[in-house]
Order: sequence, then structure tokens, then C-alpha cells
Amino acid sequence: MKIKLFGAVAALLVAAAPVMAEYPEKDIQGVIQWGAGGSTDTVMRAVTPHAEPMLGAKVVMQNMTGGVGAIATKFVGAQEADGYTLLMGAENPQLYKVMGLGDSDYADFTPINVIARGVPLIVANNDAPFNTFKEMVEYVQAHPNEVKFGSTGPGGLPSVVTAMLTSEVELPVTFVPYDGDGPALTALQGGAIDVMPAVLGAAIEGVKAGRMKVIALVDSAENPALPGIAPITVDYPGYEKFLPWGPFFGIFVKNGTPDEAVSKLVGAYAEAVKNPDFVALIEGRGFSMLNLSGDEARAFLDKWQSVTSWLVYDAGIAKASPEEFGIPRP
Repeated sequence: MKIKLFGAVAALLVAAAPVMAEYPEKDIQGVIQWGAGGSTDTVMRAVTPHAEPMLGAKVVMQNMTGGVGAIATKFVGAQEADGYTLLMGAENPQLYKVMGLGDSDYADFTPINVIARGVPLIVANNDAPFNTFKEMVEYVQAHPNEVKFGSTGPGGLPSVVTAMLTSEVELPVTFVPYDGDGPALTALQGGAIDVMPAVLGAAIEGVKAGRMKVIALVDSAENPALPGIAPITVDYPGYEKFLPWGPFFGIFVKNGTPDEAVSKLVGAYAEAVKNPDFVALIEGRGFSMLNLSGDEARAFLDKWQSVTSWLVYDAGIAKASPEEFGIPRP
């Protein structure tokens, strides 16, 4: 009798216990580190609609700018680790520590998907007296400080690429600062500067239209968007240790987010990036698709931070040594 009574009480307790709702049970917030219309914004707003049907929820995206992405990163880091706030960002947090911009990086977040990587290249004004990187190096060394290089400030892609280049060759050039790669590329086409390190996605239209010429593809392999352009490592194999390298786009959640939520998000975005329309957008802008999560994403992030942190430090751009933060030299 007692056994039957115990069984009945147990059944009542089980029936009364709250049933955990399956994630997600409400809309998800997506916080984009950069402003509307930029590359990060375009990528996130293009891929997310393909993830929503698999999530079974709406991802409400908002742009939160400021502090080279630090405002959005800090905001997401302050939210509950419940999977309902996504950080949709780029590479910048991996440099916050050495650049003195903050004490957080992507080690504090779980990568849902490192989506794609930008491909750096060196473009020049059509009238520049050189057509290849090797010719440019020879010309620059023969005419010190005569060639004008565009720049977007310390820690920006042009400064990192230039630091990479000067790790192997001497480049006595004059740097001209601009507020972004758009104005710099416009200046290049107008002849105000001679050379600009840029990302393929930003320069590809100008290249295809014949308004500028490619001096070097800063990568370890040829790119379908630039048929016939050999990677820089053909003539300068010393750059292999840094490559492949480039700015990237990724989606992250705060560490401690439940495994169920992480798994659902990873699966949804892993499929979303395969959507033909999204693939066409990525390839059309000259990006290299990655689609990384888990240990692969973490390995990519760690290598990127190692390579870039030491490049900017050796170039005298960083405010602190990567060694202070346990970032190994590549």
C-alpha cells in the first residue's frame, strides 16, 4: 500500500514539475558591431534570414557602433549568457588588448560561426610606374619616401598589411591617412596617393572597371575573383607564415551559454551560410568562405590574434606587448 502511495506521490510531483522550454522560446537579439551599410552589416543581414527558419525564431538585428566595435562587444558581454543576445562582429576585438582599447576579446565568447574572411591585396593608381609587387619594392627603394601609401590609422587593415610587408622588405614610403578605405580608394583613383593596401571586397569594383590595378594578392593561393593574379608568396615565400590572413566576420555568444542554445545556433548558421544567394554574395564581394565553429573556429581566432598582435607590436603600432596577455608569437 505504501509503495502504491509513494508511486502516486512521485507521479504527482513529476506532473507538477515545470517543463523546460525548448530554445528559442522568444526573439533573439543580434548586435552588429558596425554601422548600417558596411561589410559586417551587409553580411549579417544577408545570412540571418536563412538561419531563422531553422531556429524557429526571429533574430532582431540592431547596429551598435563606437569604440572600434568595443561598445557592442561590452554590451553583449554584460547580458545574460542565455543565447538570446548574439554578437555579430568582425576581427577588431582580437586586437583590443594590445591596442589598449579594452580587456576583452573573443576568448570571452563562444564562436557560433566564423563566416568568411576578406582577402587583402595591394592596389595602385593606373599611372604608378610599377605593375607588380617586386617592381614596386625596387622602385620604392630607389625612390625613398616618394611613393604615397594610403592608411586608415593604427590597427586598421592597411597598417597591418603594411606591417606584414615590411617584415620581409624595406618600404620607405610616405603614409597619407584617410577616414576609411572608401575615401582612400577614391583618392587613389584620383592620383592623390599611389598605393593602397585594401580588402578585395572594397576594391574589386574599381579593379574590374579598370580604375586601379592590382600590384599584389596578399594571400597564399589564387582567388577566383582575380583570375591570373598570382599570390604574393610566389615571389616572396617568407609571407607564408602569416597567411592566409584577412579581416573576418563572425557570430558569437557569451561564454556560459547553455549547450542546447549553442548547438541550435551553430546548426542554423552552418546551414544558412550554404544558401546559394548568400554564397553568391560572399563570392561576388571577393570574400573567402570559412563556415567555422567549435575547435576549428577557436584555432582560427587564436592564429589570427597571434599573427596580427605581433605584427602591430613589431611595427610599433601596439600600446602593449602581446606577451603580457599570453599571446604567443607565430
